[in-house]
Amino acid sequence: MRKMLAAAVSRLLPRVAPKPASRMLGAAGTFADKATFDIKPCELYRLEEGPPATAVLTREEGLKYYKTMQMVRRMELKADQLYKQKFIRGFCHLCDGQEACCVGLEAGINPTDHVITSYRAHGLCYTRGVSIRSILTELTGRRGGCAKGKGGSMHMYGKYFYGGNGIVGSQTPIGGQVAEAFNMASLWKLPCVFICENNLYGMGTATDRAAASTEYYKRGHFIPGLKVDGMDVLCVREATKFAADHCRSGKGPIVMELHTYRYHGHSMSDPGVSYRTREEIQAVRSKSDPIMLLKDRMLAGKLASADELKDIDADVKKEIEEAAQFAITDPEPALEEIAHHIYKDNPPFEVRGANPWIKFKSIS
Repeated sequence: MRKMLAAAVSRLLPRVAPKPASRMLGAAGTFADKATFDIKPCELYRLEEGPPATAVLTREEGLKYYKTMQMVRRMELKADQLYKQKFIRGFCHLCDGQEACCVGLEAGINPTDHVITSYRAHGLCYTRGVSIRSILTELTGRRGGCAKGKGGSMHMYGKYFYGGNGIVGSQTPIGGQVAEAFNMASLWKLPCVFICENNLYGMGTATDRAAASTEYYKRGHFIPGLKVDGMDVLCVREATKFAADHCRSGKGPIVMELHTYRYHGHSMSDPGVSYRTREEIQAVRSKSDPIMLLKDRMLAGKLASADELKDIDADVKKEIEEAAQFAITDPEPALEEIAHHIYKDNPPFEVRGANPWIKFKSIS
């Protein structure tokens, strides 16, 4: 019986370092299997009903969400450090503060659903199944990166994930204007969830200074919309489930605005404090941090102990450090491979380099 119980606990924590059996068994007996929490109701547009105002969180789900958000947070902080050390060059857009968005979205959809994102892509790249090591190695431009070191921060890809478009807004219709995409999706009843991660700033401009209407969930006009608390992973999960069910039932597209906040500036070249105060950032961190909110719920619901969450933090830190070490020591791709993989399947062909006298061969 003791062996069976210990095995059950280990399945709940598949990536957490094993602890002595006596400690695990003693702790597990005090944990609840699940808890129900009140969540902020969504604001609705052209909808008679919306997602529920309560959410059930199991212990297994809570531990998974907590660790995933911590992985994204520490990955972005490590990317900040590597950029300042000049291991990462070029553009780099970090998403720390917005972890509930990518984790909640993934929790509300199927693994085989297709996700397309903008250039602030690191978190979604990880939740879609790309490893931390592969992401950080792509950021440093090395062979082991998810795009083999050729894409960098804004061009990351994985199975069922098309991310990091460098053109602002290009991810919405993939070749067209957003109004056209809304129109066609609605006309043909396409199962599309259009998501606006509203972190309150467009580069360095506050939304209320740039937009006559900041109710982005109503921007679909003839398409239903939801405004969601994007700092609460449970709110995002429940809203995503609702939106996905709406689309799968044949009702056509839906617009979902996730009200969130980024802690870093727009990119690494933006200090992020010239158009907003440090006090504003700190206020969000202290009152609405997505990891803190989940941690407080788990402790209040007796889904985990503080020591257990600290152990997860330590494991995450170790994994990030090991991934970063690989990312700065993995070899860079050879110059002659610069034109490889232009197409997934195609006979080899020549590509002109920086001048007409240099040719490279493209191999799939």
